[in-house]
Amino acid sequence: MKALVVGGAGYIGSVVTRLLLSQGHEVVILDDCSTGHADSVPSGVELVRADIGTAGSVLAGAGFDAVLHFAAKSLVGESVREPGLYWRTNVVGTRALLDAITEYQVPVLVFSSTAATYGDPETVPILESAATRPTSPYGASKLAVDMMITGECAATELAAVSLRYFNVAGAALGVGERHGVETHLIPNAIRAARGLGEPLQVFGDDWPTPDGTPIRDYVHVLDLARAHVRALTAARPGEHLICNLGSGDGSSVREVLTAVERVSGHAVPHSVGPRRAGDPARLIASSAVARHRLGWTPELGLSEMIEDAWHFHTTGTTIR
Repeated sequence: MKALVVGGAGYIGSVVTRLLLSQGHEVVILDDCSTGHADSVPSGVELVRADIGTAGSVLAGAGFDAVLHFAAKSLVGESVREPGLYWRTNVVGTRALLDAITEYQVPVLVFSSTAATYGDPETVPILESAATRPTSPYGASKLAVDMMITGECAATELAAVSLRYFNVAGAALGVGERHGVETHLIPNAIRAARGLGEPLQVFGDDWPTPDGTPIRDYVHVLDLARAHVRALTAARPGEHLICNLGSGDGSSVREVLTAVERVSGHAVPHSVGPRRAGDPARLIASSAVARHRLGWTPELGLSEMIEDAWHFHTTGTTIR
């Protein structure tokens, strides 16, 4: 299969690219490298360093079998401060990509969506049938893209899969997290354990959970990559399949900090502050549809995620 990976120089996209290559697929990457890293692109893979709006020039006459779409702005706080940036990049940019996919008759699309489309859920674990009520422009922009994809599939023979997940962690195939602005708990806890920067801030320890800290769903980046590759052959022409990807369990902030301390052998300096407005107590995604339609279940747990992330951040290499 010949695939265009849009956003393939980023954290998740670069792991998916390497997994595709290991399975014999041909890959071209389109990425403006505004948040991705050109040195994450494997040797021998063509990198088109350009905006998503230029996808048509890459797809034209090139005979692509699929597009995997990871390119997006993804910081919740930034989306609240600069909503226009998120609508332009995530929605307008994807509209241009969809137009190119239709024009050049690419049959398959896999979209990296988010469980932030659900907002604060009424029930947990979250099912795909749950109401979508995003609480940030980021989540709303990704939901708008999902809605565009649904319409495109209904009007054409496009086979598309949207994968919705919360927190990705770990490192694999030579790649790990290297965000310019890091908002994720695990890499920030590792940074604190290494004595770099300020102590970690925990947003409340009085939540209605067993240890008083919020519970979130974590998926290893390699498991996530496997799901994206499986999704390439999961949807039927004219179908938009939406799958949640989650552990079905979840880990609290305190459990994550304890695991980081166990793996690293260092304490995680942290302080406890007030709850953060808009944060739910518990977010866990059901992956029953992914099990049924993709044949996917997560194989790596929280300990492996933290071990792999710690190894990457301390050595620059990966275990898996």
